[in-house]
Amino acid sequence: MTEKTNLPRHVAIIMDGNGRWAKSKGLPRTAGHREGVERVKEIIAVAAEMKIEAITLYTFSTENWSRPKSEINVLMRYLNNFLGREIDKLHKKNIRFLVIGRDEPLPKPLLKKIRAAEAKTKNNTGLTLVLALNYGSRQEIVDAAKSFAHDVLMQKINLSELDEDNFSRYLYTAGLPEPELLIRTSGEKRLSNFLLWQLSYAELYFPDKHWPDFRKDDFKEAIKEFQARERRFGGL
Repeated sequence: MTEKTNLPRHVAIIMDGNGRWAKSKGLPRTAGHREGVERVKEIIAVAAEMKIEAITLYTFSTENWSRPKSEINVLMRYLNNFLGREIDKLHKKNIRFLVIGRDEPLPKPLLKKIRAAEAKTKNNTGLTLVLALNYGSRQEIVDAAKSFAHDVLMQKINLSELDEDNFSRYLYTAGLPEPELLIRTSGEKRLSNFLLWQLSYAELYFPDKHWPDFRKDDFKEAIKEFQARERRFGGL
């Protein structure tokens, strides 16, 4: 049983292994993505039930545009369907919805749905569900540096005021607690340009299961592992 104390405030997840899961079953890659959407809904529900403050899902990276166009189209369609079918349910459960990443070159109809979903749920006070979409952490840091430099030029802030806290306010994740736990499924052990600044002090958890096989009990096991670790932050 998972303890209700010492929960991570924010959990970040790299949902890896959809394609390999499908291949292992003799199915097209799109079948893995479809099953992966079901796991998203399941993990959102258990995170909300556990009173975790925020969960960020690495949904589509800037590097993913190099995939076959047919696969990209399927992924965008699944996301579009998710927004159409699930946002009302999330809203009723007091879940706030947020997307981080660059707008271009996402389809404009999809962006319109995203903005509507964000606006609809912006005052909700339960779990914050963050989708990292068309996201790259290095690009995020560059964008933050440009925004800070612009504010210096516009005399909104002094260069001497640049420190870690002020810089964090220019990141896409401004206003969210930093992730305390990163889960990457499928056994891969790398960050893949995901929340590089924000994950500096996070605990890392790498289960071997592919994302479509990662169920709510697996999520709870990851939380239990987090709770068992001693976090010293460089101290004794």
